[in-house]
Amino acid sequence: MAVLDQLTSQQAIDLENKHGAHNYHPLPVVLSKGEGVYVWDVEGKKYYDFLSAYSAVNQGHCHPKIVGAMVNQAQTLTLTSRAFYNDMLGRYEKFATELFGFDKLLPMNTGAEAVETALKLCRKWAYEVKGINENDAQIVVCENNFHGRTTTIISFSNDPVARKNFGPYTNGFIKIEYNNLKALEEALESDKNIAGFLVEPIQGEAGVYVPSEGYLAAAKVLCEKHNVLFIADEVQTGIARTGKMLAVDHENVKPDILILGKALSGGAYPVSGVLANDNIMNVIKPGNHGSTFGGNPVAAAVAIAALEVVEEEKLAENAERLGKIFREEIAAFTEQTDLVNSVRGKGLLNAILINDTEESSTAWDICIKLRDNGLLAKPTHGNIIRFAPPLVMNEEQLRDCISIIKKTISEFKK
Repeated sequence: MAVLDQLTSQQAIDLENKHGAHNYHPLPVVLSKGEGVYVWDVEGKKYYDFLSAYSAVNQGHCHPKIVGAMVNQAQTLTLTSRAFYNDMLGRYEKFATELFGFDKLLPMNTGAEAVETALKLCRKWAYEVKGINENDAQIVVCENNFHGRTTTIISFSNDPVARKNFGPYTNGFIKIEYNNLKALEEALESDKNIAGFLVEPIQGEAGVYVPSEGYLAAAKVLCEKHNVLFIADEVQTGIARTGKMLAVDHENVKPDILILGKALSGGAYPVSGVLANDNIMNVIKPGNHGSTFGGNPVAAAVAIAALEVVEEEKLAENAERLGKIFREEIAAFTEQTDLVNSVRGKGLLNAILINDTEESSTAWDICIKLRDNGLLAKPTHGNIIRFAPPLVMNEEQLRDCISIIKKTISEFKK
């Protein structure tokens, strides 16, 4: 088989199953093209994308401005490593730090890398600025979190699938219940070695779990009281997804450390980053941390274009407006069906809770039917379906998708 021979869906699936590691369980659809809110499979069937590569493609598939920036830079200079300066990185750092209101950006590639970077930064700050004894620093995290799957990160996960048989685990983390201010306060008051509080403003992988109003702002106040860094993981919730540029903006919270990824590149290229002010970021010295590809010229050009698209096309405002329509329509629909218990979310990051157990196949089976009806989504935690379309979606398209979701669920039989 020649590399460019046309494959059928089954041929493509068989190739992955035979030659690839089985670390994912994809929905059985093989995509070969994307544009805006749409994707096409290898047979040419068109679908609405209602996952956006887990919110990486907020700006829509193959956005011409982002692709243009990527192609232009790729034809000029792709990689120098950080052994030398390049003429794009400083421009990107200036653009991003001014946009988000921080002094410094540390560029990386993937979301998990950015989380690891933030953890290292927090610990070094703890020893060199806060004065915690070396190797004693603790970082508070939340149960049911998802920050990636590196060895350190799974050490503070309570997902048995992510954790089992990957030990020994990394110490230095205290787990508390999410959306529980009393638990956070008790942890901060009981241990003087706490350096940071790492939190998702909305727990996406846990099923789009939105905390109580005021939780983030109150948590930030507690962190300030105890001289603890508030670390916001906005890899999935950031870049306009929830109706604001950042999810913490809903409560006017300024993190001490901000973690970004996914839509930072519009899904065109792996780009992530950690932002902080000088009093924190300046603890990082040459040799402490790095990445051959982090901050490469293509990544810098792509990220600038991706962030400009968010601002120019007012994607946060669009997500806010369409998200309200989506939740209103689906909430009304839940009164007409026994299959959906509720809808929750912010902006265009939403989920429905299926009236069945986590062990059931109901949510998966509904997603198969949605696929058949031209809309792609995927379950999380067994009985929850996450809905997160590209933010370039318009109201007519959204209402068409709502009709598909209603029709599919109305016709579905367990």
